[in-house]
Amino acid sequence: MADSKIYTNSLALPAYASNLAVMLKTNALNYGEYPVFQENIAGSLIKTTWGNFYNRIVFLQTLLAENNFHPGDRLAILSRNSLNMLELELAVMSMGAVSVPIFSEYPGNQADRLLKFCEPAFIAVADQGQYDKIRKSGSYRGIISFEPLTRTSSDNLIFPDTKIVPGNGLEIKGQDISPDTITLMMYTSGTMGLPKCVQLTHGNILSQQAAMKALWDLSRRDRFLSYLPWHHSFGGIFEKFAALVNGAVISLENGFGKDINILLENWKLVKPTIFFSVPRVYQAIATQIRNDPEVESLIFHDDLRFVFTAAAPLPTNISDIFKDHGVPVLEGWGLTETSPCCTITDPALPREEGVVGVPIPGVSLRLSEDGEINVKGPNVMRGYYHNPEATKNVLNSAWFSTGDIGEYADTGLKLISRKDRIFKLSNAEKVIPAEIENLITRNCAYLAHALIVGSGRDYPVILLF
Repeated sequence: MADSKIYTNSLALPAYASNLAVMLKTNALNYGEYPVFQENIAGSLIKTTWGNFYNRIVFLQTLLAENNFHPGDRLAILSRNSLNMLELELAVMSMGAVSVPIFSEYPGNQADRLLKFCEPAFIAVADQGQYDKIRKSGSYRGIISFEPLTRTSSDNLIFPDTKIVPGNGLEIKGQDISPDTITLMMYTSGTMGLPKCVQLTHGNILSQQAAMKALWDLSRRDRFLSYLPWHHSFGGIFEKFAALVNGAVISLENGFGKDINILLENWKLVKPTIFFSVPRVYQAIATQIRNDPEVESLIFHDDLRFVFTAAAPLPTNISDIFKDHGVPVLEGWGLTETSPCCTITDPALPREEGVVGVPIPGVSLRLSEDGEINVKGPNVMRGYYHNPEATKNVLNSAWFSTGDIGEYADTGLKLISRKDRIFKLSNAEKVIPAEIENLITRNCAYLAHALIVGSGRDYPVILLF
């Protein structure tokens, strides 16, 4: 049945900066000598201050303008998370141009396909391997490389000078642009056929962080240990800008979440106050805690305030480990199209399987006739790039149709399934795979994934991993 009720947060959405350039300038003035970024190099944390970071962004804006890159242009980036990527992306976004991060581990044919679709004026690459994925490098106005290249086939290369004198006195470009200006384009995961490339504005991103300011007391004293990839909205918008907007320090996890031993080394160096991750990594941490008491004392240091999980439900047996140490496990829900967060759990309430919390300030939810969750708020995207049909399908009114099925309980929104995953058997009985999959994997440490299929068949089949 349709739920005509609209669900909102009683907290008002606080005021926020009109655009990213204003936010960066304000933070550079307020936090100039404090670190904004740090990374583990040979066992030591090498820090970058807000003052140097800001000057570097202004320098890159000037370099881009001198090379015929203008507001409204697009720059695609093929790189793992790095300081170079962060500075260049913010230089582009703040000046009124558009950043398009693309997964650095895509093979050449897939990366080149996505490059062509987003029609960038410039492409930035981390190294030779990323450069080699570009099929017709000479067809772009410019290519920026973070490292020297040994094999090139074009004369449009730019190698930014990494030496810049602090205090160059230049003003950051873009302080007068509208908050409705598109600043970031992100491909949705699993793109098949015509790609879905989400267009997000300055207002989308900054309204999201204003909402989080009303819920979380983040500050320059917080330390994020960050590995989530920046081509994806969870890491590239929600986590990254939570740190940047609040003056906290981003500590790059140089194992990129793939090696638990490297992650623990970084944890020991950084002592994060906040950690954003996905269930797979929490599972690896939990296993290490069970096997080694020293890991337990390392993880649960006095400054750890909370951990945040998304992408899939965190099994109870893992969340209970954090609960037993007095560390709240927060969970949220949203999509790239909603910048991405729409709901957050309340740390004062016990966690419930599948419940992803209440709307953040400024965001409204409602349920359609079939239980599909609809969203309205300043965080909702402008639309999909060059895909008007897909845009019309999800933004055919003031509400965004998420494709997720849910119900609203006393404790908040409960997710049931993706709309396109629900199917019927040959006897017309409806199957909601996610409910069964979650029941099977909930408390079993040996199961990472479960997948149920069987549309139109006599019975469903489950694959266990």
